[in-house]
Amino acid sequence: MPHPYASVVSRLLAAVLLAAGTALLVSCGETPTRGSATATIRRASTTSTAPTTTTTVPAPTTTSLPPPPWAAVSSDVAGVAVEKDTFTAPSGRVVTLVRFPAGHAVFDLHIGSSDPPADLAALPADRGPTLAADERPFVLAAFNGGFKMNAGQGGVEEAGQIVAPLVEGMASFVIDVDGSAHVGVWGRDLPRPGESVASVRQNQPPLISGGVASPTINDPAAWGATVNASRVVARSAVGEDAQGDIVFVGGMALYPSDLAAALLSAGVVDGMQLDINPEWVQLDAAAGPGGALAAQIPGQNRPAGQYLSGWTRDFFAVLAPYSVPPLRPR
Repeated sequence: MPHPYASVVSRLLAAVLLAAGTALLVSCGETPTRGSATATIRRASTTSTAPTTTTTVPAPTTTSLPPPPWAAVSSDVAGVAVEKDTFTAPSGRVVTLVRFPAGHAVFDLHIGSSDPPADLAALPADRGPTLAADERPFVLAAFNGGFKMNAGQGGVEEAGQIVAPLVEGMASFVIDVDGSAHVGVWGRDLPRPGESVASVRQNQPPLISGGVASPTINDPAAWGATVNASRVVARSAVGEDAQGDIVFVGGMALYPSDLAAALLSAGVVDGMQLDINPEWVQLDAAAGPGGALAAQIPGQNRPAGQYLSGWTRDFFAVLAPYSVPPLRPR
C-alpha cells in the first residue's frame, strides 16, 4: 500500500522541479508562460551592465468600460424620448444637457400670459400660458423660452400668426406643422426649402453657427442684461445637432461660453441662447407621457408644475410623437 504522504511529497517535488525549470528558461532569455495571477516583466538596460531586474505586476481581473454618456429620462412607444447628461465646462462650471432625439418627440410653442404680448384669444387654445388639456396626456417635458419682447432680440410667430415681426439674421427655434423642430439663422438656414412652418421663436444672434461659437462668446455683456450686472448667472440655450436632435443646456450659474462649450460637446451645429437670470431658467421632464413633471436643472427656482398651472412667459412643450394628427389636429 502506498505511503499516505506519498502523493503530497510527489506534488511538492514536481513544484520544485517546475520552478527550477522556469528559472533556467528565464536565465536563457526565454519568456515563461503567463498562466498565473501575476506576470513577470523583465527590464534589461542597453547602457548599463547592472543586473536585470524584475517587477511583479498584478494581472487585471476586470475590464472597465466608460459609462454611457446619456441617461434616459423619458421613454414612450417610440423609445427614449428625453435623455440627460452633464458637462464640465473649461471654467469648471457644470452644465446640464437634455437631448430630445429626432423623431421621438414633437414640440409646441406656448405664449405667456404677459409676454410676448399677444391677443391670446386669437391663438389656438393649446398655445396659451398653460399646458392644455389635450396636451397633458402626451407631455414629456417643458422648458423656458427667450427674452422679453421689449429686449428687441427677435420676433415670434405662433401657429402661423405673427406675434412680433421676425428678424433676418437672428437665431431661431422653428417648429414645423408636423411638430418637428429646427434651430438655425432665420433667412440663411431657415426656413428650409418647402418647409411648412407653424411657429418661430427668435432670440439674439446665434450662439453657435456652423459648429463654431460666436466671436463675442467671451463677452457676457453681449448676451443680455443680468441681475446685479453679474457675469455668472442662470442661463439656458438650445441647439440642433447634425442628426436633427434638439439639445437644451442650462444651469443656475454659468457664463455664455459655458453654454457654447456644452452645446459643442454634444455635437450641436447651430445654437441659440434662450432666457437668462434665476427666475426664468427651467426644464421639467416626466418619466413617460403625461407623467409627473420633475425639475431637471439643479437649483432651478420655479416649481416643476409651473407650466401646468400657467406662466407669464413663453415656453416650449415637448410631447410624445403620437400626439400629432389625427389625434391632435394642428
